[in-house]
Amino acid sequence: MKELFFIVADLWMVFAGFYCGWRFLRQYGNYLLGLEWMIVGTSGVNFLIWALRGGDEADPQAGLVFFFDTFSRGVGITLILVLGLLRVTHRYKPAPVVDIGAFALATVAGLYFSGFGGHEFHLGPAIFFVTVNALTTPFLIYFTWRVWNTGARGPAVWTGLATVAGSVIAITYDFFPLPGDDAHRTVFATAALATWGTQMFVYFFAYRALDRHDQAAGTGFVPAPLSAAGGECR
Repeated sequence: MKELFFIVADLWMVFAGFYCGWRFLRQYGNYLLGLEWMIVGTSGVNFLIWALRGGDEADPQAGLVFFFDTFSRGVGITLILVLGLLRVTHRYKPAPVVDIGAFALATVAGLYFSGFGGHEFHLGPAIFFVTVNALTTPFLIYFTWRVWNTGARGPAVWTGLATVAGSVIAITYDFFPLPGDDAHRTVFATAALATWGTQMFVYFFAYRALDRHDQAAGTGFVPAPLSAAGGECR
């Protein structure tokens, strides 16, 4: 039964990643969030295939699993997330060079930290992942507060709960293995996948609520001219 829950949780994250990622791209032109969401969705597909094939860490596919995981945990759902949400919190769109640089940094982080993948505990990477999550959380609390003040209380509450759950997963990931879990950490993986999928889903609707409020107030983001060289804040 736990294997079934794992598959459902993974498919939920895949759906949230591709569905909300596409809408970020199509509806809002937010390439930071759209691409990152789709990267997480791709990660979910790759992880599910690897797990169904036995989840062997000696399998070459395991390297890709660890890469996607550390890509998003290190920079994707931290720095890239904040940069993407700045569109609706501060009407700021980074310059293309910043977008490219953020994904390049995430790629470097993914390549480096994927070398520490597997069940063996590594203190340095573990501290790094918890630290970047802790640094991102205050901004997400601020984002939640902004959404709450628009009157979208439902999305705000869900955003707050998802943020708390995400922080719990980040702390638990390396430092607190769940008692009674199996060698593949199936129970924890199920909780993590379900949490990450929910985060992406509710953050999208919270973003939409804040964008609608800004547009109604006449303070929404106005795309910068294509010739603009720097970030735009209006």
